[in-house]
Amino acid sequence: MISNEDNQPERKHKKHASLTRSVTGNFGRNEWAILGAPCINIKLLANDVIAALSPQYKCAYADTSHNDEVTLPPGRLASGAVLDYTDQLNNHQFNFNNELRPISFKQQFADADLVLVNGNHQPAKAQVVVIYHNKSASLQKRVDQLTNVELILLADYVDDLFDFIKEAVPNWQQLPIYRLDETDKIIDFFKAKMRQTKPKLNGLVLTGGQSLRMGHDKSTINWFGKEQRYYIADLLKEYCDDVFISCRAEQQQDVATDYNILSDTFTGLGPFGAILSAFREKPDSAWLVVACDMPLLGADTFEHLISNRNPSAIATAYESAFDGFPEPLITIWEPKSYPVSLAFLAQGYSCPRKVLINNNTTLLKPINIDALTNVNTPDDFEKIKRQIHQKIAST
Repeated sequence: MISNEDNQPERKHKKHASLTRSVTGNFGRNEWAILGAPCINIKLLANDVIAALSPQYKCAYADTSHNDEVTLPPGRLASGAVLDYTDQLNNHQFNFNNELRPISFKQQFADADLVLVNGNHQPAKAQVVVIYHNKSASLQKRVDQLTNVELILLADYVDDLFDFIKEAVPNWQQLPIYRLDETDKIIDFFKAKMRQTKPKLNGLVLTGGQSLRMGHDKSTINWFGKEQRYYIADLLKEYCDDVFISCRAEQQQDVATDYNILSDTFTGLGPFGAILSAFREKPDSAWLVVACDMPLLGADTFEHLISNRNPSAIATAYESAFDGFPEPLITIWEPKSYPVSLAFLAQGYSCPRKVLINNNTTLLKPINIDALTNVNTPDDFEKIKRQIHQKIAST
């Protein structure tokens, strides 16, 4: 459309900001609906899978009550409360009276690595279809939910698939087909799927600080023949899918063109804003976040952190040798830490260390305590420079 005033193309009004949306299903990132079997068999199968995977992954289950009678809500909900919480000592029970919308389910299941769903009642992003002779009609009613079938199970006395399943799942011959009682094969299927869904690891070099105590930009200090920001970025390229230099918007022009840049979009929050900005750009990736002011970092520190990475935690971090708290700026932050961090920000917290302390974080003892040394002042600079020169001279 051409404007009548200046003959320039009119810009269409953009109602919402352009954001990268995390890839999730109805409940979580990795979810499977099991459908086609009696509900009791679905529950038993879910129990077997969860028991096998729960030592390594956080597992969850979603179902619908079969109680056909009208019953009063439990606890104080009957009196009009919208939320009723009970500490059961060995578990916690929340009862809700307010409506749970789709976004609410994703929030409740955000910490789960794997969600199994009774597909006879609720859909999920991927499906496991069980073929029972006497459940044909029930399964056919849900054939429109078979959008991403990944596993087919045959019950006793069943040797073939229903014709409508073959029609609805055109690639059925390429899918694994097991018998329902082949529990070990079914468990191995889910283990393989979880290994495949491990989030890719990106690197983020933090260079957006003001360097007020140092008096000049710490990221441009040349310790090993190149500016520190490039030295760390080049180290990370050995371990990460993509590496980005995090900076303030006005610093972008100073970064060499052969390095990826990720400027802060959460401004005024220091390193916390840089981490949130990275997740805003790529919410389904994990981020190995490294501050630019630790010149003694080496390959051994990165290798130890990555080899002990726990994707089921919100992060894998080194424990400070001084206070025992996590070191947030040499940490692998998993995608599930993003909504947690946003929740902390909403409550007025902008400290990444507080997020790690108050959540499920895997903490590692540093294999080299000196490697985590920060250089913040001219005195620190001179001390570390002598240490580096002595090490170079000795080799």
